[in-house]
Amino acid sequence: MMQDLVVHAVYIGYALGMLLTFGTILTWVERKQAAVMSDRIGANRAYIRLPYTQIKLVWIGLFHGIADGLKMMLKEDFRPDSYDKFAYAIAPWVVFAPVLLVFAVIPFGGSLHPAELFSGLPAVAAWFGERSYQLQIARLDAGLLIIFAFGGLTVIGAMLAGWSSSNKFSMLGALRAGSQMISYELVMGLTVLGLVLIYGTVDLTAIVDHQSGTLFGFLPAWGVFLQPFAAVLFVTAAMAENRRIPFDLPEAESELIAGYFTEYSAMKMGLFMFAEFIEIAVIAAIFSTLFLGGYNLPYMNDRGFALPGGTVIALSHGTVVVLQLVTFLAKVLFMSSFQILVRWSLPRFRYDQLLRFAWKFLFPICLANLVVTAVAVWALGGFQ
Repeated sequence: MMQDLVVHAVYIGYALGMLLTFGTILTWVERKQAAVMSDRIGANRAYIRLPYTQIKLVWIGLFHGIADGLKMMLKEDFRPDSYDKFAYAIAPWVVFAPVLLVFAVIPFGGSLHPAELFSGLPAVAAWFGERSYQLQIARLDAGLLIIFAFGGLTVIGAMLAGWSSSNKFSMLGALRAGSQMISYELVMGLTVLGLVLIYGTVDLTAIVDHQSGTLFGFLPAWGVFLQPFAAVLFVTAAMAENRRIPFDLPEAESELIAGYFTEYSAMKMGLFMFAEFIEIAVIAAIFSTLFLGGYNLPYMNDRGFALPGGTVIALSHGTVVVLQLVTFLAKVLFMSSFQILVRWSLPRFRYDQLLRFAWKFLFPICLANLVVTAVAVWALGGFQ
């Protein structure tokens, strides 16, 4: 129906706009947050001067990201004498596209009832009728599995880039990326299995709904309280998946120049870099959905707030929708900032340390957490 097409087109536009904005803003956040942590001023030189005046708009360095984007687009695109030109050309898109696709199954709000939202516009309300929509591009029962399916595709792009560049540094970076992402993908999968056992579903919307309740009558039933070890393990493995310091061995500048994208320049290299910053926001969105109650505040649901003690605060549909959207964005920004904080706090691993950390430390802890969770769920009658 036309109504469904319009709503989902708006959803897609919102998701693309949000991710691209986060990818741009996080380049500035990384500079300024690193500067604050190092007791420096940070990016503050780029500006736009108002015509016919001496007024310079610095805006605390926000124009540096715009300058970087323009530089990437205007640079000459040098191409090596690659072994496989097609693989070389498609590799940046194989890395970039799955990062956007993952967000398609992440719910960024609750239920949307257009007729209720546009009650002041009778014609619009009548056009939508009784239809309701989840604030999610694709409501799939296997949403969590889709995340891992799409997320695992990025390693193919890294391998293609390194193999097709005819550069030993690039190939070594690609091999590092492949082994690293396989190792930490396993850790990520095991961490979320505990939540799957507890909630009994891989539907992300259902997982968020489960987190709208309470534990012990007062504690929000967020995944971080039910699975604290899994939350720490998940964010650690996710940062390793994104190849961020201290896990940036596939692109360690002091060892491999720029790793698997050494031979890339201009906007092709920009796609690799932009995908990395967008993935910061996507990881934050997944973590917020699984462990921080998703788009809801504590004790919040699609009708308002159900506080401990039985107090119910009803809110209008429009207020709930706006609150959920803002709450989700705030959680994503918080977790993105946390990842950047870690990036500027810890030194880089050696490669043998990186793999040992995954297989000899994180993997056994994940298995132990999963076993304890399975026994606890069985003992409490969770299995039928």
